[in-house]
Amino acid sequence: MQSVVVTGVSSGIGWGTAKILIEKGFHVFGSVRKSEDADRLSAEWGEAFTPLFFDVTDEEAVQRGAAVVRDRLQGRTLFGLVNNAGIAVPAPLIHQPISDYRWQIEVNLIGPLIVTQAFAELLGADDQLSGDPGRIVNISSIGGKIAGPFLGAYHASKFGIEGFSETLRRELMIHGIDVIVIGPGSVATAIWDKAEQDDFSSYQNTEYASAMETFRQYMIENGKKGYTAERLGEIVWKALTATNPPVRYGYKAVQRPISNWVIPRLLPKRIVDMFLANNLGLKRKSKEENAHYKKAQNKEV
Repeated sequence: MQSVVVTGVSSGIGWGTAKILIEKGFHVFGSVRKSEDADRLSAEWGEAFTPLFFDVTDEEAVQRGAAVVRDRLQGRTLFGLVNNAGIAVPAPLIHQPISDYRWQIEVNLIGPLIVTQAFAELLGADDQLSGDPGRIVNISSIGGKIAGPFLGAYHASKFGIEGFSETLRRELMIHGIDVIVIGPGSVATAIWDKAEQDDFSSYQNTEYASAMETFRQYMIENGKKGYTAERLGEIVWKALTATNPPVRYGYKAVQRPISNWVIPRLLPKRIVDMFLANNLGLKRKSKEENAHYKKAQNKEV
């Protein structure tokens, strides 16, 4: 039985990926942060699943997880690594706390490097292991190619993952390890239910309050219409097993790709800017309006 490591399997794309891989006959080592998630998933998937307890930003914990996998593989290579774990920390950039921005980058961009370094030898960088080199699948996003307002930190991390993956793929050719990117659009998971409860009160007295609420409602409505987590799991499985996979799965990972992928990438960026401004209310404020928001912010301080 071949084995794959998937980070962030407690929900969403990670859960869908683990589910599909197990159904296809793989053993999945999945990272979780809570014991209750490990217990729930172990009950769901049985012996085909082994939980690894680590946060992707914790180097020592990730190394301990890699040691568990190495022990279980008994001298064989790992078939694949799926860098999936990630978060989204929304805010207008000029008002976002630096600590929040840093947290976003730590989880979504630095975390995958920590995990990749920890598992690189098992994927084939250690020539003493038996078996063919494995593959790395990095979960990016449509937001790794197209950026919108209020998710600047997230887009920075996902645009970064695209460049990270490009360099990594070319560097790892020396070990025969392939690197593939998947850039999904919206995925219908419980994250959209949680989004309805997100607290944006920190920005209610900023010039972006109204536009942020419009944007959030749009994202929630469209997110619930997205692909299922299992559908994305199928794409990950294809990326791991296809004889000659593309370096990036984008078009096929995006629902309604013509309107959500093709047109926004073909239109001049100024046209897209105008469309967003008209639909979200991002047109320039008057001096009086800006003075009102500044006064409200000063009161908060």
